Amino acid sequence: MTVKDYIEQVIAPKLQGDGGWIEFRSLQGDELTVVFRGECAKCLILHRCVAWIEEQIQQDLRQTVKINAVRKRPYFQEV
Repeated sequence: MTVKDYIEQVIAPKLQGDGGWIEFRSLQGDELTVVFRGECAKCLILHRCVAWIEEQIQQDLRQTVKINAVRKRPYFQEV
């Protein structure tokens, strides 16, 4: 399973339960860029979730990544 598939099929459904959403953007070397939307975009403890995702990828895929988290609010909040 690729990191992109893992984000979309394993991590995303877990975050949806809390009203959040994560999208894979890119993987360059060991730098994984993901976009957080929904409740994740305004979460005060997003850094803990990011650390958890890095740990899950390490455990399940045996790949070390450093996540670059991008918060993306709905378009109507960006005006």
